[in-house]
Amino acid sequence: EEQAEDNSSPECSEPVAMDLKFTSSRKYISISVPSKSQAMSPHIKSVDDVVVLGMNLSKFSKPTQFFVCVSGVFMFYLIYGYLQELIFSVEGFKPFGWYLTLVQFGFYSIFGLIELQLIQDKRRRIPGKTYMIIAFLTVGTMGLSNTSLGYLNYPTQVIFKCCKLIPVMIGGVFIQGKRYNIVDVSAALCMSLGLIWFTLADSTVAPNFNLTGVILISLALCADAVIGNVQEKAMKLHNGSNSEMVLYSYSIGFVYILFGLTCTSGLSPAVTFCSKHPVQTYGYAFLFSLTGYFGISFVLALIKIFGALLAVTVTTGRKAMTIVLSFLFFAKPFTLQYVWSGLLVVLGIFLNVYSKNMDKIKLPSLLGLWKKSVEERKSRTLSQTV
Repeated sequence: EEQAEDNSSPECSEPVAMDLKFTSSRKYISISVPSKSQAMSPHIKSVDDVVVLGMNLSKFSKPTQFFVCVSGVFMFYLIYGYLQELIFSVEGFKPFGWYLTLVQFGFYSIFGLIELQLIQDKRRRIPGKTYMIIAFLTVGTMGLSNTSLGYLNYPTQVIFKCCKLIPVMIGGVFIQGKRYNIVDVSAALCMSLGLIWFTLADSTVAPNFNLTGVILISLALCADAVIGNVQEKAMKLHNGSNSEMVLYSYSIGFVYILFGLTCTSGLSPAVTFCSKHPVQTYGYAFLFSLTGYFGISFVLALIKIFGALLAVTVTTGRKAMTIVLSFLFFAKPFTLQYVWSGLLVVLGIFLNVYSKNMDKIKLPSLLGLWKKSVEERKSRTLSQTV
C-alpha cells in the first residue's frame, strides 16, 4: 500500500475520484483471482471429468470411453432384463409393479449415498427444482414400465420401448434446441423399424394386448423421451456427477412413490405378499436393483459424454441383444425375418456412429464417385490422344 501511495500518477487520479464515495483514503481497488486449482473442487479436476463407479473415464480416449460405457450398459442391463422377467414370473406378483419400483428406488438411493461418500466432492450442484422434475420423470418411465408388465407380455413392451429413439430426437429439438441431420433421422428410423420387426414375430406367438398396459407403456415412453434430454442439459449446465444425479433423483422419486402407494392403499398388500416370498421378491429385487444401478451409471456417462441420442441408441441395441439371448436360452420359433430386421438394426447403429464421427469418417458420395470416374475418363482420353 505504501508503494502504491508513493507511485501515484495522473493515470490513477480518475479512479481515486470515482472511489471517494466509499472512502477518501483508498487509492486503488485490489482484485485477487484464484488459480484454477483453487477455483475448482478437489474432485472435479476438469469440467470434462466423468467418474463411473470410481473409474475416471476422462483419462481415456473417446473410443475407449465409448467401449467401456457400451460394455457396462450391455453387461449389467442384460442381467437386469433377465431378473425383471424372473421377478414377474412369480405367481401373484404382477399387480405389485409399483411396489417393485419403490424397492428399486430405495436400493438406488442407498447405492448412490454410498458412492457419494467415497468421492471427495459431496456438494449438490444441480438445483433441487430440477431434481424434482427429473425424479417425477424417472418415476414415470420406470414405474409405468414395471407396472405395464402386469398387463403386457415382454415382447409387446419391447416393441413400444424401442420406439423412443424418435421421441428423444423430438425432445432434443424442443428442450435443447438441437438440430439433427438426415443421417441421425435415418438411424432412428432404421433402429426403431428393425427392432419392431424383430420382435413382431415373437409377439404374435402369444399376443397379450391390454388397453391398460398400452396406455401405461405409452406414458412411460413419453417420460423416457424427455428424461434423457433433461438429464443431459442439467449435467452439462451444472457439471453434476453421476452419483449426485442418481442419489437425489431416486431418493426424491422414492418419496413420490411411497406417498402414492400410501394414499391408494397399495402398500400393505404388497408388503404382505413379499413377506411370504422374501427370496423371490426382495432377494431378486436387490440383484435387480444392483445391476440396474451399475447400468444407469454407464448410461449417465454416455449421456454426459456423447449425448442423449447416442445413449438411447446403445440402450436400444441392448434390447435387441436381450431378444437374441432369449432365443438362445429359451426354445422359440425362428424365421428369416429376425435376420433381416437384425441387419436393419445394425445399419441404424452404423448410421448413428457415422453421424457422430462424420469429420473423421469420410464416405464417398455418389456424386463424388461420378466426378472421379469422369475425370479418369478425361485423363484416359487425353493420354490416348497424346
